[in-house]
Amino acid sequence: MRQGARRADDHSGRVSILPCADRKPVIWVSHMKTTIDIADPLLRRAKSLAARRNTTLRAIIEEALREALRGEQRRPPPRIETHTFRGRGLQRGLSWDDWAVLRGLAYEGRGG
Repeated sequence: MRQGARRADDHSGRVSILPCADRKPVIWVSHMKTTIDIADPLLRRAKSLAARRNTTLRAIIEEALREALRGEQRRPPPRIETHTFRGRGLQRGLSWDDWAVLRGLAYEGRGG
């Protein structure tokens, strides 16, 4: 590659080489390799699915990860139901977000 040239990065795992201010090339890699342990039966099923779809195991795993993460984004936060006994809810000045204070009050005098 000639000096000052630029190679486009299409996020497919290709390397981009860009000149720096001092004219030395800077290299960016657009993906990361990692090692994971997958249960043998699950891996066999994933490989079989990849073969049936005429694609790669990597594509199957990436698709599954994207779907799992997309589902996580859509999930609303859990609703916490509160119950009070002989009272009108949380005391004035307290917040449900301050668990350390609430726990301290709940276990006050009980060794907690």
